[in-house]
Amino acid sequence: MRAVDLIRKKREGQALTPAEIAFLIRGYTRGEIPDYQMAAFLMATVWRGMTPEETLALTEEMVRSGRTLDLSHLPEAKVDKHSTGGVGDKTSLVLTPIVAAAGVRVPMISGRGLAHTGGTLDKLESIPGFRVQLPLETIRQLVERVGAVLVGQSEEIVPADRKLYALRDVTATVECIPLIVASIMSKKIAEGIDALVLDVKVGKGAFMKTEAEARDLAERLVDVGRRLGKRVRALLTDMNQPLGRAIGNALEVIESLETLKGQGPEDLRALSLELAAHMLVVGDRAADLDDARRTAERLLHSGAALEKFRQIIEAQGGDPRVVDDYARLPQAQFRWDYVAETEGVVIEAHAERLGLATMLLGAGRETLHSPLDHAVGLIVHKKVGERVARGEALCTLLYNDPERLRRALEHVRAAFVLDDSAPPPDPLIKAVL
Repeated sequence: MRAVDLIRKKREGQALTPAEIAFLIRGYTRGEIPDYQMAAFLMATVWRGMTPEETLALTEEMVRSGRTLDLSHLPEAKVDKHSTGGVGDKTSLVLTPIVAAAGVRVPMISGRGLAHTGGTLDKLESIPGFRVQLPLETIRQLVERVGAVLVGQSEEIVPADRKLYALRDVTATVECIPLIVASIMSKKIAEGIDALVLDVKVGKGAFMKTEAEARDLAERLVDVGRRLGKRVRALLTDMNQPLGRAIGNALEVIESLETLKGQGPEDLRALSLELAAHMLVVGDRAADLDDARRTAERLLHSGAALEKFRQIIEAQGGDPRVVDDYARLPQAQFRWDYVAETEGVVIEAHAERLGLATMLLGAGRETLHSPLDHAVGLIVHKKVGERVARGEALCTLLYNDPERLRRALEHVRAAFVLDDSAPPPDPLIKAVL
C-alpha cells in the first residue's frame, strides 16, 4: 500500500477502506508519510468528501493513535462541550466551572486557534503559569480532585489529530465536514466521556456559513457520537457577529471572569448558561432543561462557578490572583479607537473580518509556527442593532506593533456597516438537535 495511490483514489472520488485509512493515519503519525502527501490527501478530501463509514473509520483510527483517559472509576457522569469555532467564542471558560460546580465531571480537551477563530488553549495560556499540556495521569487526577480540566492534546492523546489540526490550519483544509467531525469526535472519545454537547456555529464568522451546512455538520457529529455509544446533543448558534465584546486572548479571559461575576455581556451569559443546562441534562444532574437552567443560574449567581474557575486555574499552575487583578494578565502598550464617520445603526459587525483583524494584530496564527501576542485584541463597542454617533468608537484595537495595526484596520473598516435602521439581530440559538 502506498500513500500516493490512496491520494489518487480519493482524488477520483472513491471511498477508502478502514484498512487504507489506518495506513494513512498510522503512517502520518509515525512520520513515515510526509506533510506534503498528507496535505494532498486533505485537499482531495475537501473536494471529494467522505462517506459516513469513512468518517467513522477515520475517527476510530485517530482515537487508536494514542492513549485514552479512563475515568470509569468515577461514578458521576463525564460530560464535555465542544464548539466548532467562532470569533469571541469563550463559553468554555464560563460553562466549565458552572457544570463542574454542579457535580458533573468535565474533562475538556480543547484546541488552538484555527484561521480567523481563537482557541481556548491560547486564551488560557494568557494566564501566567497556566499549563495546558499535562500528562494523562495528571489529567485524570485533576478531573477526580477538582472536577474539571482544560487541556490540549498531549502527545499521548490523539497524536494523529494534533498533527492534522496544525496542518489543516495552514493548508486551507479547515472547512471540511468529515475532517471536522473526525477531529472533534476523536478527542471527545479519547476523553472517556459519557455525553457531549456540541455548539455548532453558523454565520459569517463560522466555518459553516449557512444553516444547511451547520445542520449537516451537527447531524454527522451526533451520528458518529451515537454510533460510538455516547449521549450527544447539538445546538446551532449564531456567529454572524462576535460573541460578547472582547476578541483576543487575555481580553477574553477578562470578559469570561466578568461573566462569572455576573457582569458580562448578555449574549455570552445567555449562551454559556444554555449550553451548561444541556450538559447538566445529558449528565443526569437535572430532571429537565428548565430545572437545569435554574441550577446553572444559581451556581453562576452564588459565586460557586467563579470559585470553581479559581480552583481550576490554581490546579493547572496558573496564577489565581488574576481572578481579582486583571493587571496580572498581559497588557498591550497602545490603543486605537476606530470611530464612526457617520451617525447610524450598526447593521453588520462582520465576525470573520473582525476575527482576521485580531489575528493580524498578533492574537492568532498566520503560519504554523507564528508566535502569539496574548495581550492584543479588539473590544467591540457597538453591535448589530445599536446606534452610534458620528465620531463615537465602534471598537477599540489594543496593539503592540503599529504595522500590525495598519493591516488590521483594513479588515475593521470593512467589518462595520451602518444604516438608518436595522432589523433585530439573528436569534442566538437557531436549533437544537
